[in-house]
Amino acid sequence: MKSVLALLLLLTSADAFTTTPSGSVRSTATTTTSSFSRNSIVLEASRNKDKVASRSKWAASRGYGLAAADDSGDAGKSVPRLIIAGAPASGKGTQCEIIKEKYGVVHLSTGDMLRAAVAAGTEVGNQAKDFMDAGKLVPDEVIIGVVKDRLDESDCVESGWLLDGFPRTPAQAEALADAGVSADCFIFLNVPDDVLVERVVGRRTDPETGKIYHMTFSPPEDEEILARLEQRSDDTEEKVKVRLEQFHANVDAVKGSYTDISVEVDGTKSPADVSTTIVEAIDAVLA
Repeated sequence: MKSVLALLLLLTSADAFTTTPSGSVRSTATTTTSSFSRNSIVLEASRNKDKVASRSKWAASRGYGLAAADDSGDAGKSVPRLIIAGAPASGKGTQCEIIKEKYGVVHLSTGDMLRAAVAAGTEVGNQAKDFMDAGKLVPDEVIIGVVKDRLDESDCVESGWLLDGFPRTPAQAEALADAGVSADCFIFLNVPDDVLVERVVGRRTDPETGKIYHMTFSPPEDEEILARLEQRSDDTEEKVKVRLEQFHANVDAVKGSYTDISVEVDGTKSPADVSTTIVEAIDAVLA
């Protein structure tokens, strides 16, 4: 950048003393115009320098390095690093699909990552398999290792990522931070428990197509489909309340780990309205 500025100044300085075709020195008016042009170039260059410095500081604060703040087109464009959280039936799955489609991020859940690591036979995958085969819960340090390895893969580095429902506990949030993983935005879908219970209890699944219906909000119009719908064994009021108790036991502490980047969204609104709020929040932090 310095070399470019120097070259511009050198050229404009030389231009001020260029002779006309008749060999005479340019008039005072021409000199004044050249001086004004040179000052404009210097001012614009100064602005560009300040812009690059600002973008460099922004990129460095997010761990992208100075190269990501280069002013050469898309080179300075950051990739989204997002976390979304919400209780069962908060609409998280719907919003994850929308975010994935709009930003092109890699959608990640711990279940999918664990299964992929085990299938790939990675070191942490084999560790997780040992616990899973023994019928034990996979400890946080192993899960964090699986997550960290996945986030370091090229698709996540190049396209960004969306962690779905992870971390679930304050210990996982702390371990994730200790592993050097940071996010740009923590999205929390806030839905009252009574609404969540109604959403869960009314859910039904078509065993032939896998499509999910709701007996109150989106029942099937076809009587044949209606007759074959099934309810999941854990979609009862008693069981969903237990799941909600477990969720509430940790969610406040997890949210506390991301206070500076947290966005709370009213999940009782329509999916389109919820999506609009989320997109505005993501665009704001990536601007």
